[in-house]
Amino acid sequence: MRIAKRWRVRRLTAGGGVRERADVLAGEEPLEVRVDGRSYAVTMRTPGHDVELVAGFLVSEGVVAAADDVLRMDDRAGVTPSGERDRNVLDVRLAPGVAGPEESRHRHVYTTSSCGVCGTASIDAVRTVSRFDVAADDVVVPLRTLLGLPDRLRAEQELFGRTGGVHAAALLALPGPGDDDAADGTLLCVREDVGRHNAVDKVVGWALLAGRLPLRRTVLQVSGRASFELVQKAAMAGIPVLSAVSAPSALAVELGEELGVTVVGFNRGDALNVYSRPERVVG
Repeated sequence: MRIAKRWRVRRLTAGGGVRERADVLAGEEPLEVRVDGRSYAVTMRTPGHDVELVAGFLVSEGVVAAADDVLRMDDRAGVTPSGERDRNVLDVRLAPGVAGPEESRHRHVYTTSSCGVCGTASIDAVRTVSRFDVAADDVVVPLRTLLGLPDRLRAEQELFGRTGGVHAAALLALPGPGDDDAADGTLLCVREDVGRHNAVDKVVGWALLAGRLPLRRTVLQVSGRASFELVQKAAMAGIPVLSAVSAPSALAVELGEELGVTVVGFNRGDALNVYSRPERVVG
């Protein structure tokens, strides 16, 4: 398992230059997710923070919503053909009384690092219902705080700095009314992965295991675009604001409007677009 791997490349330029040099590539490997010993999904990811990744994935799937829903997470469940421990298998044991995923939600093909809903067994299973009322969150986000998030995220992207080939997600906690501390909010967690949805799952998984769900009064900043699945993941974790450096899709905006998630796009540090619940952004 490698987070990154060195590789020799040949660098060619338009002017005819040729040189050999070392490059660093982001790691990408399959991870099999099992629930109570039964295979549930296989996803491609950058190794690292796998427990958080699986925890967040199960939140987005509607399987768990609190740390107490998980009895244990076992990364010793897999065995390679040679009899060695397989670090690309993780088995989640649910707490007594917690219902496992329905058959319709089992993934019948692997999930790529660019698609969080690939392999879903039915159209109905694509949409999940959050246990948290995101629309009722009365969070207010200063415009300057939102505009500063892309730079704050980029400053934390160590793996991107080495490879240029991963996405990132950051979770920002905003101060409550009358709280003068951390006026621009506190970065709680930053995670990177070749898949943008994986980076979000790692952040949400961190929050689940830390007992922080629902994530009221928070902003989720992502390095790519705002897709339907990312809005859904935010809602499933109780996150009221999703900010992206690129464009949202029409379905993402419609879902944000329906669920009460503020969707922000084209946040490049000097301007941004607010597509849903704009009253939360002030200043």
